[in-house]
Amino acid sequence: MRSIRLLAGAAAILVPILIAGSAFAADAAAGEEAFVRFGCYTCHGYEGQGAGTGPKLAPEPLAFDAFSTFVRQTSGDMPPFTPATLSDEELQNIHAYLESIPATPDPASIPLLQQLQ
Repeated sequence: MRSIRLLAGAAAILVPILIAGSAFAADAAAGEEAFVRFGCYTCHGYEGQGAGTGPKLAPEPLAFDAFSTFVRQTSGDMPPFTPATLSDEELQNIHAYLESIPATPDPASIPLLQQLQ
């Protein structure tokens, strides 16, 4: 079984993924490229932080099954992205990218901000 590599700071996290019965190694870097290429950033921001028209997706995105179901079957403002438009591999890569985005640090942990008080 292959694994996906998620970059969180300097640490790499390996997570096994199964798609359609076969092992697949999702690629967060390819997911970031697909996130931009498919225009996800226009509504969700470049790091999934949410924007004027799209909700926050990262950090801590929906579990892949829920994420995939929504992307494939949405009937809201976002058009559905069928496998003919966005492959299962590309969708898994996008999810891996969203999972790789670290949480925003607590402002209290940033020394420069503490000096401004």
